[in-house]
Amino acid sequence: MNVMHHQTIARLSRLMATGLALMTLYACSALQPTTTPRSVFYSLDNARHAASVPVSSAAPVAVSASAPTLIIHPARAAAGFDSQRIVYVREPHKLEYFAHSEWVDPPATMLGPLLVAAVESSGAFRAVVLTPGAATGELRLNTEIIRLQHEFQTQPSRVRFTLRAYLVDDKTRRVLAWREFDEHAAAASEDPYGGVVAANRVVQSVLGKLSAFSAEAARGVRSEK
Repeated sequence: MNVMHHQTIARLSRLMATGLALMTLYACSALQPTTTPRSVFYSLDNARHAASVPVSSAAPVAVSASAPTLIIHPARAAAGFDSQRIVYVREPHKLEYFAHSEWVDPPATMLGPLLVAAVESSGAFRAVVLTPGAATGELRLNTEIIRLQHEFQTQPSRVRFTLRAYLVDDKTRRVLAWREFDEHAAAASEDPYGGVVAANRVVQSVLGKLSAFSAEAARGVRSEK
């Protein structure tokens, strides 16, 4: 009986020691701060476009002294696309956002300097000014991002960019010309970075066409006068 009694006490002691160790381990893990994945920030820029043209070979664009001044108003964005969150789509009409990947600024904000650089390269304007204020010129360009989204309904996935542009007489506020650009580019990888690279490609493509549209519309206005 004494042997059995001692064995029972020994087993109970081991169980209590094991339970105490587990409780201590749990308490320590509960006190440790949880690790949250860091957000990664991406930009829209013209680095790819600029890198494809050596600076030494880029000849200055000749601009006529009679060319109009263009005021570019900061771009607007449709609801759902007016924040730093990167949008992706798996089902029609349903916008989702990547959890730990964001734009460094809302796309509409990043688009402003890119618009200026693209339109200046056309040589159709004496000056191109990005301003939200009361600066005046002969013409004004208003733009709105309708969508900029990474679409996963196709394989490979693709990024779709839709931009609406209005060329306006800055004095009369009359719309002289408008166009909606809608393009897409395939993503090289099925992740946020692949979408960001595709977004930069498709934005540069649309801006090239927007530059040609603005120059053509401006020449049409001058020929009418």
